[in-house]
Amino acid sequence: MHRPILRSLRHSLVERVPRDHRDTPAGLRRRQVVCVLTVLVGAVTLAWSLRIEPGNPLFYPATSALAAVWTVGAFASGQLHLGRIGDVPRRPVWPPIALGLALAGVFVVGALVVREIPFLADRTQDVLEYADEGPLALLVVITAVNGIGEELFFRGAVYAAIPRHPVVWTTLAYVLATTVTGNPMLSFAALLLGVVVGLQRRASGGVLAPILTHITWSLAMLLALPLVV
Repeated sequence: MHRPILRSLRHSLVERVPRDHRDTPAGLRRRQVVCVLTVLVGAVTLAWSLRIEPGNPLFYPATSALAAVWTVGAFASGQLHLGRIGDVPRRPVWPPIALGLALAGVFVVGALVVREIPFLADRTQDVLEYADEGPLALLVVITAVNGIGEELFFRGAVYAAIPRHPVVWTTLAYVLATTVTGNPMLSFAALLLGVVVGLQRRASGGVLAPILTHITWSLAMLLALPLVV
């Protein structure tokens, strides 16, 4: 039982599938410029969207605009790849979903501790207020679309734009973009999630695994966290 799990984790987070996705020097410079501009626009849009009062109809177009910023920036930067994992390389599907559920479980357990600390509980509640407003189906769609956009950009475009230590730098960029919201709980979540999906990107060489893990984690948190905080 333990061996298949460990093997799946090794393929998902550690072992790198051989590939050659390097940009030309000119392509790399272009990708880097596009990434810097997109981070600046995305950070401002993110801060705006999370400063909108819960229940305000502007919240939905604001979050949709944020997803559009990440997605357009990602594809404008250059070619993106889906990636593969395993001894016989294949598209990563079920392992990333399982990893997203496991990561969500860790956060739910952490939430049981956080709710006993007033300051942190209040910061968590600030985020959850948005889940209490509007149709659940719409929130699910927005959450999924934003998760896809973030991974296309941070683990797709930004990762490919950084020649050295891309897991570290993409995680820091992701945390920095989230820090502008002023919510330390979001920044902490971005740090942990960023490390996991960054390792997935390094192992698989593509964005499919990070996207699936991010979406699974985000939707699980959207549905489960209000029950425990």
